[in-house]
Amino acid sequence: MDAFVLLGSFVLLILIGMPVAYSLGLSALVGALWIDLPIDAVMIQIASGVNKFSLLAIPFFVLAGAIMAEGGMSRRLVAFAGVLVGFVRGGLSLVNILASTFFGAISGSSVADTASIGSVMIPEMARKGYPRDFATALTVSGSIQATLIPPSHNAVIYSMAAGGSISIAALFMAGVFPGLLLGLTLAVYCLIVARKRNFPKGEAMPIGQALRIAGDALWGLMTMVIILGGILTGVFTATESASIAVLWAFFVTMFIYRDYKWRDLPRLMHRTVKTVSIVMILIGFAASFGYIMTLMQIPLKITAALTEFTSDRIVILMLINILLLALGTLMDMAALLLILTPILLPVVTAVGVDPVHFGMIMIVNLGIGLITPPVGTVLFVGSAVAKLPIETVVKALLPFFVLMAIDLMLITYLPAISLWLPRTLGL
Repeated sequence: MDAFVLLGSFVLLILIGMPVAYSLGLSALVGALWIDLPIDAVMIQIASGVNKFSLLAIPFFVLAGAIMAEGGMSRRLVAFAGVLVGFVRGGLSLVNILASTFFGAISGSSVADTASIGSVMIPEMARKGYPRDFATALTVSGSIQATLIPPSHNAVIYSMAAGGSISIAALFMAGVFPGLLLGLTLAVYCLIVARKRNFPKGEAMPIGQALRIAGDALWGLMTMVIILGGILTGVFTATESASIAVLWAFFVTMFIYRDYKWRDLPRLMHRTVKTVSIVMILIGFAASFGYIMTLMQIPLKITAALTEFTSDRIVILMLINILLLALGTLMDMAALLLILTPILLPVVTAVGVDPVHFGMIMIVNLGIGLITPPVGTVLFVGSAVAKLPIETVVKALLPFFVLMAIDLMLITYLPAISLWLPRTLGL
């Protein structure tokens, strides 16, 4: 009955149109009243949920990504990717994927990736003869790399949802190969499609021009070198690396590239604060919701029910994948990470799944949800950038969904894809 009151009130509030964050907070209050818990305890949990040093990584990474996204970095990354792969048949599609890989390693945001890379690549691909719906589907699919490749905001959120017991640095490194696997899968598919549809072939760039473009992009690419290099060498923590990334992004954008105007900085800061405030409210209310769930022993009951149903790790992971894919189409990624991690993590650890590996499974599943209707935020952004109906983009996305489902199965059932790098680095 406890679970019915807590989860039922949450679902009811969602159905009547209440924002997810407020639904979490209000249902936590309902649950507290049901079990005669003082309201003060809920308020304390909300405050303590956001009073964590590690959470500072989120606003800093969001700000660094916003500065680089609006400061001309996307255009330079596209040009640099063109130097590397633009000369093959269908090269522009490979440029799109590689630019998303680079940008994802700087911004950590799929929405920013789609908006920035898409505004450059979709019109250019359409101008060179690529179908506009294909270019859009490729852009939004490639942007899912940003949820995996460090610095991923979602890895930080997952770590916090797990109680802060999972190393953010380990999660960052665990996302490298899954992200690259996704990019490689898309690249192979694009090469096959390019040959079948006879997409245009680019021209090799003169060495002098290529070196100039590479040198121009190198300043921005140094952001990910600073972030990862500092963490791996122990110079600074993952949280501290985010603040260093902001300083570097600001220096490169305002003093090296100088494409961004000083007068536009207040608006950028306002948008960043607005985004971060939404995330922090969500984290605080989710902390109180998780606290009530723990008092009601809901995670333990779900773990017992699933393990009684089956102790087969393969079956349990498949059921969880289906659940995550379904819920990912209906709710935001951050909210689901905060809600489901405390519930599902005990289930998978009970059958021997590494928590870092499970973090990658969750992020891939919910990343697919970002481009799936009816609540696919990245899908909406891609459709708006391309000026295409959502239905048209979804139809073009069908083969990409198949590819991502294959990648999901590989990441789920081959733990080494996620765990080899962090274990090798001793994280």
